[in-house]
Amino acid sequence: MPRSGRAHALRKVILAFLLGACVAATGTIAWAGLPDKADAAALLDQFRRSVYAEPIYVEFDLREMPRRGDEHLFHGRLWGARNERGPITRFEVDAGNGGLAHRILVQGGPDAGIWVSDGPGRGSFDEKALLVPLVPGIEMTPFDIQMPYLYWLDVDRVGEKRIRGRPAYTYLFTPPADFTAASPGVKSVRAYLDAQYDALMQSEITGADGRVAKTLSLLELRKVGDRWIPRDVDVRNERTRDKTRLSVTGVAVNIAVDPATFDPAKLGAAVPRPPGASVARITQ
Repeated sequence: MPRSGRAHALRKVILAFLLGACVAATGTIAWAGLPDKADAAALLDQFRRSVYAEPIYVEFDLREMPRRGDEHLFHGRLWGARNERGPITRFEVDAGNGGLAHRILVQGGPDAGIWVSDGPGRGSFDEKALLVPLVPGIEMTPFDIQMPYLYWLDVDRVGEKRIRGRPAYTYLFTPPADFTAASPGVKSVRAYLDAQYDALMQSEITGADGRVAKTLSLLELRKVGDRWIPRDVDVRNERTRDKTRLSVTGVAVNIAVDPATFDPAKLGAAVPRPPGASVARITQ
Protein backbone atom coordinates (compact mmCIF):
# COMPACT_ATOMS: atom_id res chain seq x y z
CA MET A 1 0.00 0.00 0.00
CA PRO A 2 1.40 3.46 -0.83
CA ARG A 3 2.43 5.52 2.16
CA SER A 4 -0.43 8.00 1.69
CA GLY A 5 -2.99 5.19 1.41
CA ARG A 6 -1.62 3.36 4.43
CA ALA A 7 -1.61 6.59 6.43
CA HIS A 8 -5.28 7.15 5.55
CA ALA A 9 -6.21 3.61 6.53
CA LEU A 10 -4.33 3.82 9.80
CA ARG A 11 -5.84 7.17 10.71
CA LYS A 12 -9.27 5.62 10.26
CA VAL A 13 -8.70 3.37 13.24
CA ILE A 14 -5.86 4.25 15.58
CA LEU A 15 -6.20 7.94 16.35
CA ALA A 16 -7.93 7.17 19.62
CA PHE A 17 -7.74 3.44 20.11
CA LEU A 18 -6.68 2.53 23.58
CA LEU A 19 -9.55 0.26 24.57
CA GLY A 20 -11.08 -0.78 21.28
CA ALA A 21 -11.92 2.55 19.69
CA CYS A 22 -11.99 2.22 15.92
CA VAL A 23 -12.31 5.75 14.63
CA ALA A 24 -12.35 7.79 11.43
CA ALA A 25 -10.14 10.82 11.07
CA THR A 26 -11.66 14.19 10.32
CA GLY A 27 -8.56 15.36 8.57
CA THR A 28 -4.79 15.23 8.73
CA ILE A 29 -2.14 17.65 9.84
CA ALA A 30 1.34 17.34 8.34
CA TRP A 31 4.22 18.64 10.42
CA ALA A 32 7.46 19.93 8.91
CA GLY A 33 9.11 19.61 12.33
CA LEU A 34 8.04 19.70 15.95
CA PRO A 35 4.75 21.60 16.16
CA ASP A 36 4.66 25.01 17.80
CA LYS A 37 2.15 25.75 20.57
CA ALA A 38 -0.70 26.53 18.16
CA ASP A 39 -0.04 23.47 16.00
CA ALA A 40 0.23 21.25 19.05
CA ALA A 41 -3.15 22.49 20.23
CA ALA A 42 -4.62 21.81 16.77
CA LEU A 43 -3.28 18.26 16.81
CA LEU A 44 -4.83 17.57 20.20
CA ASP A 45 -8.13 19.07 19.11
CA GLN A 46 -8.15 16.83 16.04
CA PHE A 47 -7.35 13.83 18.21
CA ARG A 48 -10.19 14.60 20.64
CA ARG A 49 -12.71 14.99 17.83
CA SER A 50 -11.63 11.71 16.26
CA VAL A 51 -12.47 9.50 19.25
CA TYR A 52 -15.38 7.26 18.19
CA ALA A 53 -16.00 9.25 15.02
CA GLU A 54 -17.67 6.01 13.91
CA PRO A 55 -19.85 4.10 16.41
CA ILE A 56 -18.22 0.81 17.32
CA TYR A 57 -18.80 -2.50 19.08
CA VAL A 58 -15.80 -4.49 20.36
CA GLU A 59 -15.43 -7.92 21.97
CA PHE A 60 -12.24 -8.54 23.91
CA ASP A 61 -10.30 -10.73 26.30
CA LEU A 62 -8.91 -9.09 29.41
CA ARG A 63 -5.94 -11.04 30.74
CA GLU A 64 -4.51 -10.47 34.20
CA MET A 65 -0.77 -11.16 33.94
CA PRO A 66 0.91 -10.82 37.35
CA ARG A 67 4.66 -10.98 37.64
CA ARG A 68 4.15 -13.82 40.10
CA GLY A 69 1.15 -16.06 40.42
CA ASP A 70 -1.52 -17.37 38.10
CA GLU A 71 -3.01 -15.53 35.14
CA HIS A 72 -6.76 -14.93 34.94
CA LEU A 73 -8.85 -14.36 31.84
CA PHE A 74 -12.03 -12.30 31.61
CA HIS A 75 -14.30 -11.71 28.63
CA GLY A 76 -16.00 -8.44 27.86
CA ARG A 77 -17.33 -6.02 25.30
CA LEU A 78 -17.73 -2.33 24.76
CA TRP A 79 -19.86 0.06 22.74
CA GLY A 80 -18.38 3.43 21.80
CA ALA A 81 -20.02 6.48 20.23
CA ARG A 82 -20.21 10.26 20.55
CA ASN A 83 -22.87 12.48 22.08
CA GLU A 84 -23.14 16.23 22.62
CA ARG A 85 -20.63 15.99 25.51
CA GLY A 86 -17.99 14.01 23.64
CA PRO A 87 -16.99 10.34 23.42
CA ILE A 88 -18.93 7.86 25.53
CA THR A 89 -18.16 4.19 26.26
CA ARG A 90 -20.24 1.39 27.74
CA PHE A 91 -17.86 -1.23 29.08
CA GLU A 92 -18.94 -4.69 30.30
CA VAL A 93 -16.86 -7.48 31.86
CA ASP A 94 -18.37 -10.90 32.58
CA ALA A 95 -18.18 -11.94 36.22
CA GLY A 96 -18.08 -15.65 35.41
CA ASN A 97 -19.91 -18.54 37.08
CA GLY A 98 -23.19 -17.18 35.76
CA GLY A 99 -22.86 -13.90 37.66
CA LEU A 100 -24.07 -10.54 36.37
CA ALA A 101 -21.70 -8.52 34.22
CA HIS A 102 -19.86 -5.58 35.76
CA ARG A 103 -20.94 -2.55 33.71
CA ILE A 104 -19.29 0.86 33.52
CA LEU A 105 -20.46 3.90 31.58
CA VAL A 106 -17.71 6.41 30.91
CA GLN A 107 -18.48 9.87 29.55
CA GLY A 108 -15.42 11.57 28.10
CA GLY A 109 -14.85 15.20 27.21
CA PRO A 110 -14.63 18.37 29.32
CA ASP A 111 -17.88 17.48 31.13
CA ALA A 112 -16.91 13.95 32.10
CA GLY A 113 -18.70 11.41 34.26
CA ILE A 114 -18.68 7.76 35.29
CA TRP A 115 -21.44 5.36 36.36
CA VAL A 116 -21.18 1.73 37.51
CA SER A 117 -23.62 -1.16 37.86
CA ASP A 118 -23.37 -4.74 39.12
CA GLY A 119 -27.04 -5.58 38.91
CA PRO A 120 -30.39 -4.55 37.44
CA GLY A 121 -31.62 -0.98 37.63
CA ARG A 122 -29.93 2.35 37.07
CA GLY A 123 -26.20 2.95 37.24
CA SER A 124 -24.66 4.76 40.20
CA PHE A 125 -22.67 7.93 39.59
CA ASP A 126 -19.28 7.30 41.22
CA GLU A 127 -16.37 9.67 40.63
CA LYS A 128 -14.16 7.54 42.88
CA ALA A 129 -14.49 4.63 40.43
CA LEU A 130 -12.26 6.44 37.93
CA LEU A 131 -9.06 4.88 39.28
CA VAL A 132 -10.56 1.59 40.51
CA PRO A 133 -9.62 -1.53 38.45
CA LEU A 134 -12.27 -2.70 36.01
CA VAL A 135 -11.95 -6.09 37.68
CA PRO A 136 -10.27 -6.63 41.06
CA GLY A 137 -6.63 -7.49 40.55
CA ILE A 138 -6.15 -6.11 37.05
CA GLU A 139 -4.31 -2.89 36.16
CA MET A 140 -6.78 -1.31 33.72
CA THR A 141 -9.13 1.34 35.13
CA PRO A 142 -11.87 3.64 33.74
CA PHE A 143 -9.22 6.39 33.68
CA ASP A 144 -7.64 4.52 30.77
CA ILE A 145 -10.98 4.53 28.93
CA GLN A 146 -11.98 8.11 29.69
CA MET A 147 -8.52 9.66 29.14
CA PRO A 148 -9.51 12.82 31.06
CA TYR A 149 -6.01 14.23 30.67
CA LEU A 150 -6.76 14.99 27.01
CA TYR A 151 -8.98 17.82 28.26
CA TRP A 152 -6.75 19.22 31.00
CA LEU A 153 -5.86 22.81 30.17
CA ASP A 154 -2.27 22.60 31.44
CA VAL A 155 -0.53 20.79 28.57
CA ASP A 156 2.93 21.25 27.09
CA ARG A 157 4.56 19.78 24.00
CA VAL A 158 7.87 18.73 25.52
CA GLY A 159 9.80 16.99 22.76
CA GLU A 160 10.03 14.00 20.46
CA LYS A 161 10.81 10.36 21.19
CA ARG A 162 10.89 7.11 19.27
CA ILE A 163 8.25 4.66 20.49
CA ARG A 164 8.83 1.12 19.19
CA GLY A 165 10.96 2.54 16.41
CA ARG A 166 8.56 5.30 15.33
CA PRO A 167 8.89 9.06 15.93
CA ALA A 168 6.31 10.45 18.33
CA TYR A 169 5.57 13.89 19.74
CA THR A 170 5.61 14.02 23.52
CA TYR A 171 2.93 15.89 25.51
CA LEU A 172 2.88 16.48 29.24
CA PHE A 173 -0.56 16.90 30.85
CA THR A 174 -0.84 18.29 34.40
CA PRO A 175 -4.16 17.84 36.22
CA PRO A 176 -6.23 20.75 37.54
CA ALA A 177 -6.47 21.36 41.27
CA ASP A 178 -9.87 19.70 41.68
CA PHE A 179 -8.64 16.49 40.05
CA THR A 180 -5.51 16.48 42.22
CA ALA A 181 -7.61 16.98 45.36
CA ALA A 182 -9.73 13.93 44.47
CA SER A 183 -6.88 11.80 43.05
CA PRO A 184 -3.56 12.89 44.61
CA GLY A 185 -1.85 9.77 43.28
CA VAL A 186 -1.74 11.20 39.74
CA LYS A 187 0.87 13.95 39.32
CA SER A 188 0.87 14.09 35.52
CA VAL A 189 0.39 12.09 32.32
CA ARG A 190 2.89 11.94 29.48
CA ALA A 191 1.41 10.92 26.11
CA TYR A 192 3.13 10.04 22.83
CA LEU A 193 1.43 10.87 19.51
CA ASP A 194 2.80 9.20 16.40
CA ALA A 195 4.38 11.90 14.26
CA GLN A 196 3.20 10.42 10.94
CA TYR A 197 -0.19 8.91 11.73
CA ASP A 198 -1.30 11.15 14.63
CA ALA A 199 -1.86 8.01 16.73
CA LEU A 200 -1.68 7.81 20.50
CA MET A 201 0.87 5.03 20.87
CA GLN A 202 1.66 5.21 24.58
CA SER A 203 0.83 7.06 27.77
CA GLU A 204 2.56 7.15 31.15
CA ILE A 205 0.97 8.09 34.46
CA THR A 206 3.37 9.70 36.91
CA GLY A 207 2.60 9.19 40.58
CA ALA A 208 2.87 11.65 43.46
CA ASP A 209 6.53 10.63 43.97
CA GLY A 210 7.43 11.84 40.46
CA ARG A 211 8.07 8.33 39.12
CA VAL A 212 6.14 6.58 36.35
CA ALA A 213 3.51 4.45 38.05
CA LYS A 214 1.72 2.94 35.04
CA THR A 215 2.30 2.66 31.30
CA LEU A 216 -0.33 1.98 28.64
CA SER A 217 0.95 0.81 25.25
CA LEU A 218 -0.60 -0.06 21.89
CA LEU A 219 1.23 -3.25 20.86
CA GLU A 220 -0.18 -4.66 17.64
CA LEU A 221 -2.46 -3.86 14.71
CA ARG A 222 -4.36 -6.30 12.48
CA LYS A 223 -5.91 -5.46 9.13
CA VAL A 224 -9.62 -6.25 8.81
CA GLY A 225 -11.03 -5.26 5.44
CA ASP A 226 -9.78 -1.74 4.72
CA ARG A 227 -9.19 -0.93 8.40
CA TRP A 228 -6.28 -1.50 10.72
CA ILE A 229 -7.65 -2.82 14.01
CA PRO A 230 -5.61 -2.50 17.22
CA ARG A 231 -5.19 -6.07 18.43
CA ASP A 232 -3.42 -5.79 21.79
CA VAL A 233 -3.11 -3.07 24.42
CA ASP A 234 -0.99 -3.50 27.56
CA VAL A 235 -1.34 -1.67 30.87
CA ARG A 236 1.65 -2.25 33.14
CA ASN A 237 2.18 -1.35 36.77
CA GLU A 238 5.76 -0.07 36.79
CA ARG A 239 6.18 -0.68 40.52
CA THR A 240 4.99 -4.29 40.74
CA ARG A 241 5.63 -5.16 37.04
CA ASP A 242 2.18 -6.75 36.93
CA LYS A 243 0.28 -6.07 33.73
CA THR A 244 -3.06 -6.49 32.04
CA ARG A 245 -3.50 -7.18 28.34
CA LEU A 246 -6.64 -6.28 26.43
CA SER A 247 -6.89 -8.30 23.21
CA VAL A 248 -9.59 -7.54 20.67
CA THR A 249 -11.35 -10.69 19.44
CA GLY A 250 -14.17 -9.14 17.39
CA VAL A 251 -15.21 -5.74 16.08
CA ALA A 252 -18.10 -4.11 14.23
CA VAL A 253 -17.62 -0.54 12.98
CA ASN A 254 -20.09 2.19 12.00
CA ILE A 255 -23.00 0.30 13.48
CA ALA A 256 -26.39 1.59 14.60
CA VAL A 257 -26.36 1.96 18.40
CA ASP A 258 -29.52 2.53 20.42
CA PRO A 259 -29.05 5.74 22.49
CA ALA A 260 -30.40 3.79 25.50
CA THR A 261 -27.09 1.90 25.46
CA PHE A 262 -25.51 4.99 27.01
CA ASP A 263 -28.34 5.95 29.38
CA PRO A 264 -27.12 5.77 33.03
CA ALA A 265 -30.67 4.96 34.12
CA LYS A 266 -30.56 1.78 32.00
CA LEU A 267 -26.99 0.70 32.69
CA GLY A 268 -28.15 -2.39 34.59
CA ALA A 269 -30.17 -3.67 31.63
CA ALA A 270 -28.68 -5.96 28.98
CA VAL A 271 -27.95 -4.46 25.56
CA PRO A 272 -28.45 -6.46 22.35
CA ARG A 273 -25.21 -7.21 20.55
CA PRO A 274 -24.82 -6.66 16.81
CA PRO A 275 -25.71 -9.62 14.56
CA GLY A 276 -22.89 -12.13 14.53
CA ALA A 277 -22.37 -11.76 10.78
CA SER A 278 -21.52 -8.07 11.23
CA VAL A 279 -18.75 -8.76 13.76
CA ALA A 280 -15.33 -9.31 12.19
CA ARG A 281 -13.33 -11.88 14.12
CA ILE A 282 -9.71 -11.11 15.02
CA THR A 283 -7.55 -14.21 15.20
CA GLN A 284 -4.82 -14.80 17.75
